[in-house]
Amino acid sequence: MDKLDLLQGIARISVFVSLLMAFFLLTVKTENKLANRLFAFFFIFSAIDLSGFFMYLYTEDHRNLEIFRATFCLLGMPTFYLYVLSVCYSDFRLKWKHLIHLLPFVIVNLLFIPRIYKSIEEGNFIGPLNEMSEIYFIQILVELQYVFYIVSVFLILKKYKEIYLENYTNASVSTYKWLFQMTCVFLAAHSIVLLKNALRYSGFRDIFLWANILVGTIALFITCWFIMKALKHPELFRGVNSKLKLTKDILPEVEEKSESVNVKNDLIAAQITSLKQYMSEKEPFLDPSLTIQELGNQINIPARDLSVLINHHMDQHFFDFVNEYRIQKAMNILKDQSKSDLTVLEILYEVGFNSKSSFNTSFKKYTNLTPTAYRNAS
Repeated sequence: MDKLDLLQGIARISVFVSLLMAFFLLTVKTENKLANRLFAFFFIFSAIDLSGFFMYLYTEDHRNLEIFRATFCLLGMPTFYLYVLSVCYSDFRLKWKHLIHLLPFVIVNLLFIPRIYKSIEEGNFIGPLNEMSEIYFIQILVELQYVFYIVSVFLILKKYKEIYLENYTNASVSTYKWLFQMTCVFLAAHSIVLLKNALRYSGFRDIFLWANILVGTIALFITCWFIMKALKHPELFRGVNSKLKLTKDILPEVEEKSESVNVKNDLIAAQITSLKQYMSEKEPFLDPSLTIQELGNQINIPARDLSVLINHHMDQHFFDFVNEYRIQKAMNILKDQSKSDLTVLEILYEVGFNSKSSFNTSFKKYTNLTPTAYRNAS
């Protein structure tokens, strides 16, 4: 098997796996159907792009179709961007304004009509395609588009994490980690694609072929990684409400309503004391899905005021504030000799955690010891 056959074989497997993943996402039952559909279309567009390694064998007499297929690479990143939005924000919905993401795809195809599509159709196409200015334009556009969307995704994830920590207490931030890992993988993979494309004009055909094989192999491994993640962690997709504001945005509005410094300080001190007493006596933190809205309802404080109280005046994220009580209760259980028969797994569920790795990380953050080491030292 020569290098070209190897490349085509890997590409065919990658396309098959991508389409299989898309079929799974489109048919599996889930609450977040929009996210799954967007991710499925991302895999479909990726499969169309990867098929370029072998589709030219079947489109020899239909070069317009092959060129049109190549422009689908401009739909991949916009779809991934919308997918990230739909996963991060539970209230995200597609709107007519999102059609603007199709603009590069439309512009490129309109640009190709005069000198490429039309000339091929009329049978008077002359010269190598790669040397045409339109092809250089699309390559530059693809790179600019990629940079724009990868930066946009990182900004979305940054805001998502901040909102999550300030409003939610579920000990698992796996959604953020999953999306962040995926985006980093895409960034690394695209860097390799960029180097591969640079080799196209170097004259080293063998190196360019090996680079294509590497790209196809990486694409296959990434797709398989996605499948393993989806099967092993079906709980990954938990969104937050995009309408929630960060404390830094709420603070100026709240401070405008304050009358005097003394009155404000007395009120804040009283609220903090009341909040800590409620947390100790009623133990609302035992609910693993406790949110700042739910806690605010329980103590009759508006969620926005409670957010400012905890995240600003107590200088803690809501996430850390609640976990501190969970860890304290876990420490008391671990020190209690009458409960020595309880396993660490049983304890973490009892105090409000739902992930062993998250419990161990949080416990070590507060005590510098693992739960088992802390129990043995007590």
